[in-house]
Amino acid sequence: MLYPDNCQERLGFNEVRQMVHQHCLSTMGQALVSKMQVITKHDQINKFLRQTHEFKSILENQEPLQISTFFDIKVLADKIKVEGTYLVEEELFQIYASLQTVFSVLRFFEERATVYPNLEALFEHLPIEKNILKKIESVLDAKGKMKPNASSELQDITAAIAKGEQEVRKKMDAIYKNAIAQNWVADGSLTVRDGRMCIPILAENKRKLKGFIHDESASGQTVYLEPEEVFTLNNKLRDLEFDRRREIVRILIALTTELRPYTPLLLSYHGFLTKLDFVRAKALFAIDIQATMPVLLKEPKTRLVNARHPLLLLSFATEKKTVVPLNIHINENLRIVLVSGPNAGGKSVCMKTVGLLQLMLQSGLLVPVDEGSEMGIFDQVFADIGDDQSIESDLSTYSAHLTKMRYFVAHASPKTLVLIDEFGTGTDPQFGGPMAEAVLEVLNKKKVRGVITTHYSNLKLFAGHTDGLENASMLFDNSKMKPLYVLDIGKPGSSYAFEIAQNIGLQPEVLQLAREKTGASQNSIDSLLVNLEKEKRQVHEAKVALANQQNKAKNLVAENEKLKQFLEENKKVLIKEAKLEAQNIIKEANKLVENTIAEIKEKKADKVVTQQLRQNLKKNLAKNEVKEERKPVVSFDDSAIEVGDWVQLINTETNGQVLEINRDNLVLALGDLRSVVKRNKVQKISNRQAKKAVQSNSYAGRMNEAITNFKPELDLRGMRGETALQEVENYLDKAIMLGFPSIKLIHGKGDGILRKLIRDYLKKYTEVTRLEDEHADRGGDGITYVYLS
Repeated sequence: MLYPDNCQERLGFNEVRQMVHQHCLSTMGQALVSKMQVITKHDQINKFLRQTHEFKSILENQEPLQISTFFDIKVLADKIKVEGTYLVEEELFQIYASLQTVFSVLRFFEERATVYPNLEALFEHLPIEKNILKKIESVLDAKGKMKPNASSELQDITAAIAKGEQEVRKKMDAIYKNAIAQNWVADGSLTVRDGRMCIPILAENKRKLKGFIHDESASGQTVYLEPEEVFTLNNKLRDLEFDRRREIVRILIALTTELRPYTPLLLSYHGFLTKLDFVRAKALFAIDIQATMPVLLKEPKTRLVNARHPLLLLSFATEKKTVVPLNIHINENLRIVLVSGPNAGGKSVCMKTVGLLQLMLQSGLLVPVDEGSEMGIFDQVFADIGDDQSIESDLSTYSAHLTKMRYFVAHASPKTLVLIDEFGTGTDPQFGGPMAEAVLEVLNKKKVRGVITTHYSNLKLFAGHTDGLENASMLFDNSKMKPLYVLDIGKPGSSYAFEIAQNIGLQPEVLQLAREKTGASQNSIDSLLVNLEKEKRQVHEAKVALANQQNKAKNLVAENEKLKQFLEENKKVLIKEAKLEAQNIIKEANKLVENTIAEIKEKKADKVVTQQLRQNLKKNLAKNEVKEERKPVVSFDDSAIEVGDWVQLINTETNGQVLEINRDNLVLALGDLRSVVKRNKVQKISNRQAKKAVQSNSYAGRMNEAITNFKPELDLRGMRGETALQEVENYLDKAIMLGFPSIKLIHGKGDGILRKLIRDYLKKYTEVTRLEDEHADRGGDGITYVYLS
């Protein structure tokens, strides 16, 4: 039950209804939207919400459900009921198109059985009667016109008409050509007058051709004449047209008679289409306002998380602005929320949001809240919003408010949602405040639920020490003198009357007088509220700052993890490179030692020569060590570091590019990673040196990748000799380049031709030191091991 009668209008529900109305495809769906009302049965509300939620899911998932063509077939079904009446072609085609939509929708849900159970309930036990379509298809074509062969009689008549028209045309052409030859014809061609084909004849020649004059030109110089022979043929055609019309009517009567037994089923189809259109419109509106389905409770309580006023949401969307979400809860312990704060701070919007969303929910509409929100059901919604003064009823503003308060007190219950805007206004505050407090106390004893906005300090104090009532305020930035539109439950808010007056430039002497007249106690209360508001804002800002810091910390941890992983991977690469370099150094050292020993043997251990050779050996080994330890010299740039510059981490060879500079911190791009480094931990290098380092790293990376992907085994079985040798050449070049000590060639045994061909070919390579067969148990001479220097 809603009170007063304009409750829906004051809360904005009528505007919501109109927006849903615009999404309907048919007048039937629009009629259902107009009848939409607030209901109190939990099961019914739950069913309507779930149907809308399922249809919204279909639309968002772009399911192939085509609903575009249907008509009000109830009117047509009612017409069929009357004996002797018949449906014309257009009306039959409307039934046909509507039934095609019905059967298409039924087929859609049949293919998705149990996926949308609440929508399936709309057509439960509804049969698919395709005989109706077949009967209409036998008479009408795809465009809804009567088929020429709808009956044998119609087919004969149609054929006779076609033949007659052809004969008329042929006769008319012959007469027209003859008239042209005789120069009887005026400028122009054959034309139609009064439905008859006529020849334009010059007026002075009208007696030269027998026929009937149907019209003449404005000047009277041309007459439009139908030849006598053609006139007789046209009369026959007209008779055939009458016969055709009579036959069409007979067919339509017969078809309507055949459809008459299906009238109840047509009405069922009509009901299904109407409900479908209605649910579809609600789902489209839900998408427009970003609505979801909250948890539906049976108890009269609510917990809104990130709720948005739907009308405000749509209005702001056109202006590309966002709505500040509302978070509020009302339950058995916190029954009435008393909202205070400055004017234009969002108090009324807060209260109207709670009321409008409640009306929408209990009308079966999804609401713009987070899915975790909870909303219960109220038996009554009472609203006192706006000025209801009436000259006719001899009611002043305050009298109108008191009339509503009387009704609220008399009829409110624990299942009543009360919404009061600017409680207690309209009369002397000295008396209005106590009166409002008394009403609030009685309503609280009745355990009603509600949201009330006020500026009265006595109501704030009363709510502060009364169970069931809770103060709340709209946050206000008193440094910028702007509202934040955020509801904070737990503390009352100041009206900021003096601060706002001062901000808009009211004269200081006026403000001073006003403060003196207000009284010390009231000023102290208001100052206390202002201080509380400041503290709340500071806490709010601190929370936001803390949240930002936590996000930054998370990002830094993630960056560090990536950097750690990057370093681990580089560590493996460096170890591999070091091993390869060590192998090369050992090879070089071994060669040097072997050569030295060979020369000593040649000189037959001559002491002087041996000593000289040993010194040379030490020098060469020392040279290799110095060469290995030498690092590329990097010159550092002492100029100031800017975004885009390249830097090198001190005591490392790691280079990075500067992306951002935040005081002493630099955000660097290290390859694919991002890292924050202190300014004193890096030194600037030139772009040329950075480019060389990047190219070097790129080459090393490619070499490592090539080594990792290279397999020291080549299968040549089944290849022709020339192809096999080409493969061996390419493979051997790659193995030598990558520094592999040996490779394995699998050529098979066979007749030994491929084996001999390959081994002979390998002898030309100076890098090949020796060739060996595989162990007999693992392939024997079918596999050749090639050892490389």
